[in-house]
Amino acid sequence: MEPAQIKRIVEAALLASAQPLSLPQLAALFTDGEAPSHEDLARSLEQLTEDCAERGVELKEVASGFRYQVRQEVHPWIGRLWTERQTKYSRALLETLSLIAYRQPITRGEIEQIRGVAVSTNIVKTLEEREWIRVVGYRDVPGKPELFGTTRHFLDYFNLKSLDELPPLAEIRDIEDFDVQMSLAPVAVGDDGSDEAAQSGGAVPTEDDTDPLEASTADASAPEQIT
Repeated sequence: MEPAQIKRIVEAALLASAQPLSLPQLAALFTDGEAPSHEDLARSLEQLTEDCAERGVELKEVASGFRYQVRQEVHPWIGRLWTERQTKYSRALLETLSLIAYRQPITRGEIEQIRGVAVSTNIVKTLEEREWIRVVGYRDVPGKPELFGTTRHFLDYFNLKSLDELPPLAEIRDIEDFDVQMSLAPVAVGDDGSDEAAQSGGAVPTEDDTDPLEASTADASAPEQIT
């Protein structure tokens, strides 16, 4: 198959897909007799990336594969196409998510020890429902507390290919900075935390169980995906 045709097929597939596509998924579009080599597919992706150099969209590789998305610099205008209120996340939710991202695997009790307050069940539920965190194992201590880690969906949402692309902690002066940098860099089992809270030593102040999605801190928006 001609390289130009491979490029057109890959481009159309990426535009038609609602999710990022990996190289194996792109290769599966072709029959055995016409299947391009890994190098041909990679070359097509490189050319499509170059084609976007002066456009308002870019071809971006994230954890799950490749996708077209709106460039960050034009996102404020494109965002006006959607009338719904932008989701904003509470400081407590962002702190919990950042601790899981940077110190995974980590238990709920360990998060509470660091933050000095009990982790709201609503926060854990919200992070799991958004498929940003999941249970990756159990700590080998009495009570077998759950260990939390981030997911591939978390990386996709924040426009990251791997955890190595997280901004260094030394560059984050405040939790709001974490939210902003994650946006520019472009999901389980519920748990009441009683065992972990006991391990953290004595009574732990309890966080407000209000909806962690209420507007209270920085917006954790990511570049919109073209579908």
